[in-house]
Amino acid sequence: MISSTEKLRIGVFMGGKSIEREVSFNSGRTVCDHLDSTKYTIIPIFQTETGSLFILPWHFLHRGKITDFRHRLDTEGTRITWDGLKKAVDFVYIAVHGRYAEDGTLQGMLEVLNIPYLGTKVLGSATGMDKVVQKEILKNHNIDVPKGIVVHPHEQASLSNDILMARLATENITLPCVVKPIHEGSSLGISVVYAPEQLLMAVMDAMHVTPITAQSVLIEERLSGMEFTCIALQRIGSDEWFTLPPTEVAPENDTHFYTYDQKYMPGRATKITPARCSKSAHAKIAEVCIQATKALNFTTISRIDGFFTADERVVIIDPNTLSGMAPSGFLFHQAAEYGMSHSELINFLIERELVQYGLILPSADTDKENVMSTQKKRVVVLLGGDSNEREISFESGRNVCYKLSSHKYTVIPLFVNNKMELYKLDQRLLLKNSTREITLALTDDMFVEWSDLPTIADFVFIGLHGGKGENGAVQGTLEMLDLPYNGSGVLASALCMDKFQTNNFLRTKGFAVPTSLIFDKKEWLELTPESKEAYVNNKLGAVAYPVIVKPHDDGCSVMVNKADSLAQLVGTLDEFFASNKNQAMVEEFVRGVELTVGMLGNDEVTALPASMAVAKGGVLSIEEKFLPGAGENQTPAPISAEAMKLVQETMKAAYLAVGCKGYARIDCFYQEAQQSPTGQPRVVVLEFNTLPALTPATCLFHQAAEVGIRPMEMLDKIIELGFQQHRKITKPVIQTEDEPAVSVTRKHEDTETLQAKMPTDFMVKMF
Repeated sequence: MISSTEKLRIGVFMGGKSIEREVSFNSGRTVCDHLDSTKYTIIPIFQTETGSLFILPWHFLHRGKITDFRHRLDTEGTRITWDGLKKAVDFVYIAVHGRYAEDGTLQGMLEVLNIPYLGTKVLGSATGMDKVVQKEILKNHNIDVPKGIVVHPHEQASLSNDILMARLATENITLPCVVKPIHEGSSLGISVVYAPEQLLMAVMDAMHVTPITAQSVLIEERLSGMEFTCIALQRIGSDEWFTLPPTEVAPENDTHFYTYDQKYMPGRATKITPARCSKSAHAKIAEVCIQATKALNFTTISRIDGFFTADERVVIIDPNTLSGMAPSGFLFHQAAEYGMSHSELINFLIERELVQYGLILPSADTDKENVMSTQKKRVVVLLGGDSNEREISFESGRNVCYKLSSHKYTVIPLFVNNKMELYKLDQRLLLKNSTREITLALTDDMFVEWSDLPTIADFVFIGLHGGKGENGAVQGTLEMLDLPYNGSGVLASALCMDKFQTNNFLRTKGFAVPTSLIFDKKEWLELTPESKEAYVNNKLGAVAYPVIVKPHDDGCSVMVNKADSLAQLVGTLDEFFASNKNQAMVEEFVRGVELTVGMLGNDEVTALPASMAVAKGGVLSIEEKFLPGAGENQTPAPISAEAMKLVQETMKAAYLAVGCKGYARIDCFYQEAQQSPTGQPRVVVLEFNTLPALTPATCLFHQAAEVGIRPMEMLDKIIELGFQQHRKITKPVIQTEDEPAVSVTRKHEDTETLQAKMPTDFMVKMF
């Protein structure tokens, strides 16, 4: 039994040997972010693809991809053995997925070491990871599963499309059918086959989706109906199960199933919680999912995927012993329906296990910690907005809401729709998958007027990107309302939002910037197809190919393309002006090392270590920026110390030149002497982001971590800088010989917080 004065050491186990290691890293980061540090000492444990264990340095935790830090683990991580793990932690929170993680392997190792851990034990894990065995168990318990056949690796030489089709016919399975490996998750290796000639190739791809070994493959009937995911949990101090509201999964149009990209890319696909079906259907789904959970010997948590068919059958397609822990994952979506935050849900799971292991007693008091709202700053977080970057803004703003300390702040999320109207979000809506889902769920009682902000907020944290959120409009609004906010003021925001004007301004200040031109939509549409090439040639003048085409007023790689020739540029401009954009910026392609540098400060500025982003296609895509496991980011950038110093000094000078405040991210190119037209190393300033992304794995967090600043500390610093910048100047002191000195300072009257309280009935049920 752990004493009440001791902090338990929670090892959050992430990474792993499976092909789902990137998803696992994302899950582990979320768990570390939301564990209650007042109760637990958090120790990130990272397993490499070869099986080595490291205590992960905190400055690696918020990287976007494992390869961003993998090459530095040996020198900066703390290598430990399995036996050493027992000495380092009291409990392991398993945040790994797939082989060697959910299949009983890791569970067996932890049991041999007598280390308590989260979730299903060895037998349930082993059966739950094998899709063939689990189907047999479920069928034996009269639970519906899809019809299917199994193809084994030893059959490869004898397989053909005709043979596979004949075997499907014996089970009355027709095309289309679903092909999937039996030991993988996250939709990896899955395909839907519509034609016989595609079948063998799909089977081979699934069989060899893991490079280390071939695995058996399931070919199943393709089901129709409502696809769902249902999370079940066990109550603390009990073996009794209950389910959270199931989620309906709606894959994107023109796609055949819920793909990896749709699962993990912000704003993709649709997750509807609770599922759109009758109460009786909800009850039936819950009943069957609990039956399946018990049949497979799962404990603490399960995630059951299935279909509710037109004839009202519940067909189970994929039971999981653990659920992904991405910030907007199914688990958090469903718990949010009962007002549970990420921290409350994660800490509930841990407490349930600690009670089962006898390490702690059940809590007598289930109330949440009550900190007087008058002791905390009220922070409104704006997210969403009217720009093409609204999905990333939603992700950024949500992450800010989660990372702001509940001990310091009362956080009020306000959704900004495409009309720039404000709506207060509860925990349930904050977990929606996309801004379109939120928009459909908004009701009149959530509406908040801009004029009301001074009565509910001490500070406004702008989590918006692009559009009116970043171009000075919202900044002007907050200035008018006399509210402090994060980031740059009206002028710097408006200037930096226009890349063309910023370049021209910086050029006058002596900075190196790319040559750029503006193409106007009205002029372009008046041209004949035959005259466009001559028009472009005349406009470009001496600018050589390739060139970059992009909006002058957008970010996040929206509509950015590279044109290598005149014909390609004309086609790119035709496509560009088919959008709602009225101007296109055409910019010379700069050769060198592309870098991005985070900045912190008002008048005294710190340039963080630069990051180098590696773009496979020559232009960094939005997927490479935000999809877990995509892209590559090296922080600090692999350049010399002299080059890094030159980059940082140039960025500081540029930041001060345009008048930025608080924080920003500046993109640039570093050119070595042989690349530079001056014959000397130089830095070419590319563009400013006055409200850079604050998503969980943003490079801004990577860079801050390199100098010892954790994400929560960085957000605190941004708020502190905002208060400093917008602090009212004290009225001059007036003093006579007979009177004491007096001054006038700004003071907010205390008002009741608008933060909604979590319903208590659900917490009572759980505990």
